[in-house]
Amino acid sequence: MLKEHDAVIRRALAILDAMVVTSAFFIAFGLRQHFHSFYRMDLVPGVKVVADFSSLSISDYLIVLFFVVPIWGCSLYFSGAYSRWRTRPVSDIVFVIIRAALFMSVGFGTAAFLFKLKFVSRAFFIIFLMVSSILILSEKLCIFFIMRYARRQGHNFRRLLIVGAGNRASQFIKKINEHKEWGFRIVGAVDYEASYSGKEINGTGVTVIGLLEDIPKILKNYSVDEVIFIVPRSQLNLIENSIYVCETSGVRASLAADLFEMKIARAYLTELEGTPLVTFETTVAAEWQRFVKRAMDIVLSGLGMITLSPLLLAVAILIKATSPGRIFFFQKRVSLNNRKFVLYKFRSMYEGAHRKQGELASKNMMEGPVFKVKDDPRITPIGKFMRKFSIDELPQLFNVFAGHMSLVGPRALPAYEVAKLEPWQRRRLSMRPGLTCLWQISGRNKIGFEEWMKLDLQYIDNWSLWLDIKILAKTIPVVLFGRGAY
Repeated sequence: MLKEHDAVIRRALAILDAMVVTSAFFIAFGLRQHFHSFYRMDLVPGVKVVADFSSLSISDYLIVLFFVVPIWGCSLYFSGAYSRWRTRPVSDIVFVIIRAALFMSVGFGTAAFLFKLKFVSRAFFIIFLMVSSILILSEKLCIFFIMRYARRQGHNFRRLLIVGAGNRASQFIKKINEHKEWGFRIVGAVDYEASYSGKEINGTGVTVIGLLEDIPKILKNYSVDEVIFIVPRSQLNLIENSIYVCETSGVRASLAADLFEMKIARAYLTELEGTPLVTFETTVAAEWQRFVKRAMDIVLSGLGMITLSPLLLAVAILIKATSPGRIFFFQKRVSLNNRKFVLYKFRSMYEGAHRKQGELASKNMMEGPVFKVKDDPRITPIGKFMRKFSIDELPQLFNVFAGHMSLVGPRALPAYEVAKLEPWQRRRLSMRPGLTCLWQISGRNKIGFEEWMKLDLQYIDNWSLWLDIKILAKTIPVVLFGRGAY
């Protein structure tokens, strides 16, 4: 029954979205036709020719409507617009609509190419995309805030039965009580120990109304929408029959996934060919966020290689002209989850410099396995300049484009240095290494090795697309002024 109810709501929302998109189509057509004077072409000096969009009628563009409505619908569906929003923040709605708009652009562009819709004005499509995105976002926000208001007033709530009476259960109940806008009401709790029966759970206002074997009777006598099992992992074998009772009664059953006291990792549910899995991961990000991060890497690294190609060529010529040897330096580094890759850099040292590292060991200015020497005699004159302004690292744009690295992430270390890391420091390998990172913008070589590792883990634990953008922005002045480099 609940699945059917959810399906009806999703269909209703999909129909409403189709109506909004249709309205946006006609609004965009009217705007494009009414404001055609903004789109003029100066073909002959002094003679202005108005674009011929105004000569088209709405019937000429109706075929476009049959494409944009289903494409918008599919984009919203695959972006998660029809998933449950009861406990999600309002910012998620904005990101979902932005993602759906991107999918819509790609989808319609593909359709226009395949079906040869060459008559569609680019200006019209841009206006339509903007109007439809704004209207859909407004619709979703209105529904979101209306439903939250209704739940705060005691409407549209779901009744929960909690299985468990321990500390985890009480913390969960308190969280539910703190968020009235979620629209949950707890009818009571049950437990496997008779000593809890009739007692209130840690001042939460929720009373234990029975034992596990009483669940069939409770589901019969009470109105319950969902049963949530919050029991110790040592008692999981006791609840199998109770979950079966929920299944046969058509009542949704959920099992709390915080079975272990993880210090860092967060749990989320996945599925492998019908087998549900509880996954613990330290870097939890939605697939769309990973997709956007990778897309940013490809686009920006590609643009960087094209834009900086004259500089790359000039540096290559200078390296070859000022010291004998190869132009590039190749070294095996460690990437995501201990994957090995070859990192590209401009050669900044004399040939054979690695063989002299032992002679300079006493001058190493870094703690831990990393080797850094101030005024390193192995560095060429042009190499000092390149290192100061991170020019020697520009070839790593090829690594980013190829997927070995990201624009932002923990700095890639050589394999022999990674082998010396302590267990807690190896967690930095749970994210793809980057061209820049918190260490890069926080002082670089002026920071001790342990603090460097902590900055990497801080980045991983607090990762977001916005954090990447801020780090990229702060990297520019650091590189231009050569801060912290030697």
